[in-house]
Amino acid sequence: MSAIEDIILARDRRGISALRPLLPQNFCQEAAKLMLERPGPVLICTGFYILSVGAPETDGPPGAYFLGQALEALGYPVTYVSDRYSAFLLEGLAFPGRLVDFPISPQEDSRRFAQELLLRLKPSLVISIERCGLTSTGQYLNMRGVDISRYNAMLDYLFLLHEATVGIGDGGNEIGMGNLAEHIPAVPSLPREPCATRVASLVIASVSNWGGYGLTAALSQITGRDLLPTPGQEEGVIRRMVDRGAVDGMLGKTVYSVDSFPLEENRQTLEQLRAYLAGASPSP
Repeated sequence: MSAIEDIILARDRRGISALRPLLPQNFCQEAAKLMLERPGPVLICTGFYILSVGAPETDGPPGAYFLGQALEALGYPVTYVSDRYSAFLLEGLAFPGRLVDFPISPQEDSRRFAQELLLRLKPSLVISIERCGLTSTGQYLNMRGVDISRYNAMLDYLFLLHEATVGIGDGGNEIGMGNLAEHIPAVPSLPREPCATRVASLVIASVSNWGGYGLTAALSQITGRDLLPTPGQEEGVIRRMVDRGAVDGMLGKTVYSVDSFPLEENRQTLEQLRAYLAGASPSP
């Protein structure tokens, strides 16, 4: 197991690391290589609605934003995609005109909107980070198995209609987990009805934001550039999003934490990734 994957799967509280042997050993590097082979515009999808408190969570949008910043630094124009329940968290952070509020619509309307968006922006890549995905029965289910379909735009069509896709998740019900759908129910702590939407390359992590940072660390290693946010930058974005209404998805509270991990533990993950890169050789 490579050091990047070690770091982002540390402190696993959901059992997601049980899926680790089913993925390539260096899955972050594999995803990064796919991304570097596909220069051009990128769509990054995120936003997960927490039903119990009626608000989006702090996991996903920060990782999406910083992954987008890394790709922008590499020359990839980035557009963020979410829906009305989460898109506002990225307002003021995304470049003007680079934030799409995907409508919550019936299936055919959603498919049409996705087709039109892909035709208009012509993305070379479509990425998801902590975005609830459709099950095999066509529902959006949270970790408790509760149907939250009415609160989710069908961003899955962007992945079903594109060949170069990356998914990042930490629980089994996110876009991309369809790659391991037959194995997820065997892990007692993971969903019985996982997401069925597949991607070309899957990244798993104890926290999806950390998966985004792991992918950014792999991009940094391959390109020889420092693309990771500083711990201070990450803390600032998390605080900003909480102040705008985001909640800790595990706690269901408006606090400065992510999936019950306080700011200090998020800081430690970034520091560990930075320490790894400082001691690692450039990757071919």
